Amino acid sequence: MENNVKDTLRETGFNFKKRLGQNFITDKNLLESIVREAGVGKADTVVEIGCGAGTLTRVLAEHAKKVIGFEVDGDLQPVLSRTLAGVENAEIFFKDFLKVDLRDFEKEYGGYSVVANIPYYVTTPLITKILEESKLCKSLTVMVQEEVAERLCARENTPEYGAITAVIALRASAEIVKRVPREMFIPRPNVDSAVVKMTVEDGRIAVADPETYKKTVHAAFHSRRKTLENNLVSCFGLPREIAREILCESGIAPKARGETLSPQQFARLSDVLHARLLK
Repeated sequence: MENNVKDTLRETGFNFKKRLGQNFITDKNLLESIVREAGVGKADTVVEIGCGAGTLTRVLAEHAKKVIGFEVDGDLQPVLSRTLAGVENAEIFFKDFLKVDLRDFEKEYGGYSVVANIPYYVTTPLITKILEESKLCKSLTVMVQEEVAERLCARENTPEYGAITAVIALRASAEIVKRVPREMFIPRPNVDSAVVKMTVEDGRIAVADPETYKKTVHAAFHSRRKTLENNLVSCFGLPREIAREILCESGIAPKARGETLSPQQFARLSDVLHARLLK
């Protein structure tokens, strides 16, 4: 497959764009293992974000009922027309998935899983969009830089734990299912990658208001060196005494820092904040 893809890229005159973080996978065994880890089956609709040269798209189509691909680089159109020749169950849109109205999309296509090999700069907005806007996404399996993968799956009280970790935890469980060395990509990047699978579990952590939960999490990590009390004061405009009362009511020490709180503790804190802010 690798030589065929390289030949196609050369023959179509395609040039890699560094600004888009384009690194393609050509190893069939690796592609098969990613699809296997994603749990793709014959009855599934899969959304692939960032089709690249279409190598993963083709393997997904072999295992899924339908593949809906999104690719921002129109220069890949002649490449994909060749690598996906004869694939009848793949539909490719040359548009930015971040601009797609998921309500309209889900009305048309129903439930789906997401599989994506995505560059660092769109990782957080992409995951956030799906987890906040989607009603029918079952899972996300994403290939990201290894250090980003560690952050997505981190536990509290670790250096990797941050706002994106706690935001994901509200709706999904996340785990690293595969490590991928940099040698597996063309062109070869400067870092290793990992595949993270996020399984959506609605109601996983109950909160009074998801938006307040998100604001609470972002406030907690607003300045990692500051205490949670100080961050609540600065981000919510609360008097210090009220911020201290809210933390006490939530069972959290006033001098605690954001990275020490579990997602469940953030949920409790956000519920208390929500109730106070409504008064």
